[in-house]
Amino acid sequence: MTSAPAWSRTEFEAQLRARGAGYHIHHPFNVKMNDGLLREDQVRGWIANRFYYQVNIPRKDGAIIANCPDRETRRKWVRRILDHDGWDGNEGGIEAWVRLGAAAGIDAGDLWSQRHVVPGVRFAVDAYVNFARQAPWQEAVCSSLTEMFAPQIHKDRLANWPTHYKWIEPDGLQYFRSRISLAERDVEHGLRVTLDHFTTRAAQERALDILQFKLDILWAMLDAIEKAYP
Repeated sequence: MTSAPAWSRTEFEAQLRARGAGYHIHHPFNVKMNDGLLREDQVRGWIANRFYYQVNIPRKDGAIIANCPDRETRRKWVRRILDHDGWDGNEGGIEAWVRLGAAAGIDAGDLWSQRHVVPGVRFAVDAYVNFARQAPWQEAVCSSLTEMFAPQIHKDRLANWPTHYKWIEPDGLQYFRSRISLAERDVEHGLRVTLDHFTTRAAQERALDILQFKLDILWAMLDAIEKAYP
């Protein structure tokens, strides 16, 4: 265990943000997608497999809430479940993803059946949900900080997909539009929890390992998708 002094909040945040170098925006499959180099079946395969991640996000967030004794944190965190599951008058992110699938020519029933989900994606997503169930809630919150890097990946898709993938109906891109501001909101809270909780150098290094674990989950998902749709 390290005996080094703790980083300041500013340096600790900088260390967390530096892990963005391993975000899946840099994965070769995502780079190809961003450059318009994927075939239609590859894009559809990505949409269908990523859907398994989308439908499990509320389960992951529910696990965090179940483990969290702090009411104020639960009040804030429950918004994430509603963002994906929706509520009266708001379809939520999962339905927005279904509309993305429809815009790309994937039948909703086919998407919900999850029959296109490859084993590597299922294993990675299940590992993430299980981590959130078993870890202290502050560690599970820390794992969510990959959202620090998410706005740019959504902006890239909004900028490039209408040009490269004209066969996808533009209305189907609403999920990407909505997640830019929501991710920024969620990061503010998750980052504050992480900076407040991980206050020793050993704890801060543990937080970096947790964030790397989540980055590896996202990277492994694309590895599996890339292999399934060569």
